[in-house]
Amino acid sequence: MSVKLDGSGEETVLVTNDKVDVDGRIRIGRKNRVVGASYAIEKREAVYFDEELEKLAAGLSKALGGNTAINFSDSSQDESKLLIWAGSDIDPGQYFLFDRNSKQLRPLLGVRPKVENQNLATVKPVTFPAADGTEIPGYLTLPKGVEPKNLPAIVIPHGGPEARDEWGFDWLAQFFVSQGYAVLQPNFCGSAGYGDDWFLENGYKSWKIAIGDVSDGGRWLINQGIAKPEALSIVGWSYGGYAALQAAVTYPDLFKAVIAIAPVTDLALKKNNNNSEYSSVVEDNRVGNGPHIKEGSPAQNAAKITAPVMLFHGDLDQNVFINQSKLMQNKLNDAGKSVTFIEYEGLAHGLQNSAARIDMLTKSAAFLPK
Repeated sequence: MSVKLDGSGEETVLVTNDKVDVDGRIRIGRKNRVVGASYAIEKREAVYFDEELEKLAAGLSKALGGNTAINFSDSSQDESKLLIWAGSDIDPGQYFLFDRNSKQLRPLLGVRPKVENQNLATVKPVTFPAADGTEIPGYLTLPKGVEPKNLPAIVIPHGGPEARDEWGFDWLAQFFVSQGYAVLQPNFCGSAGYGDDWFLENGYKSWKIAIGDVSDGGRWLINQGIAKPEALSIVGWSYGGYAALQAAVTYPDLFKAVIAIAPVTDLALKKNNNNSEYSSVVEDNRVGNGPHIKEGSPAQNAAKITAPVMLFHGDLDQNVFINQSKLMQNKLNDAGKSVTFIEYEGLAHGLQNSAARIDMLTKSAAFLPK
């Protein structure tokens, strides 16, 4: 939306979409000039206010393969030179320097050079029905070179929950697909980007709907013949880890293994962990009060879980404190359940360490059923 500064206050809507939120501003240069906006239905789409940049983005996408996303990351002061990122579901991304005067595009560096030559799997936008008939959008990634029938499969709910998955390269999903798993990433009700009616009260207060959608994604994989019922697992990070554990509580016969990375496991503990933080009021409102505090906490319902659980957490995590995983481990042990807990020293929420991520992926692949 633009607003005239002549005193009239006249407003003009620049970009709108009746399916999803327009949730991204496109800026370039040292002055952060706003040149467009973006939204994601199946794939992220840009609407440019600058006609030259619009034509350039379309031309570069076509020149680089036709299915490539283009982002203008930065520019020189006069915008004659542009720093461009280009990538896709099968390309983790490359940075280029484009000279607008000479029309030359020069490659600079890859985001993940060691992955560039891998035979990555394509990501397909899909929808599946929830129990109430709502069509849930998501992304399905299948192993290459095999028939998509009776495969080991994984549902990976995203974090947040004030987030959503998008089409593009995802290192976690691509790893599991490389190991022979089909992967579904659902944008369950409670995800951001689809409007207030979809967001509900977020994935904590409205956990029953969110977790129901996630679990319906697993049932859809089975009903489609894609997933082998005895080898259907669920893996999640942060809120996704919460969703994985709570799905195992709520539907104990569906998922045969659970991996939760840096998960929220107890909603009351989550609020208490933030009591001394500046965000305590925000977190109290976000999580809320009422019966869902206990009913929606995996650690308080650990006895209902039947599948083996693997937990990963960094001891310096300030987003989700490690006491969440330690509590879950203790509650599962007390209930006589199968649980493995791996703690990484000196690491925060994203586990930004190659050795730790390799260890996590190796242990995960050995743990999940095939």
